[in-house]
Amino acid sequence: MMNLEFSWDPDKARINQKKHGVSFEEAQTAFYDPSGLIIHDPDHSLAEDRFILLAMSLKLRLLIVCHAYKNLHSQIRIISARKATKREQNQYGGSKP
Repeated sequence: MMNLEFSWDPDKARINQKKHGVSFEEAQTAFYDPSGLIIHDPDHSLAEDRFILLAMSLKLRLLIVCHAYKNLHSQIRIISARKATKREQNQYGGSKP
């Protein structure tokens, strides 16, 4: 398993947990899903390139994780995370339990 480095704003993580019921600690586990899909998200920031990950977490929940890369892609900054909608679940290439 590859070793990835993550960062996030602690206040944003707390708000995200309360709003969506997904911790950023769980969200980081989704990056290890070999069936995960990453797409560029040019619509949500002019200041940085953002991406959306659709992948299964280690808690077996299909998540959407908005993120950006820092330090020449050596670090992933998690911006938000939530459970995937039914429509998003249909786009996932893996098998949902």
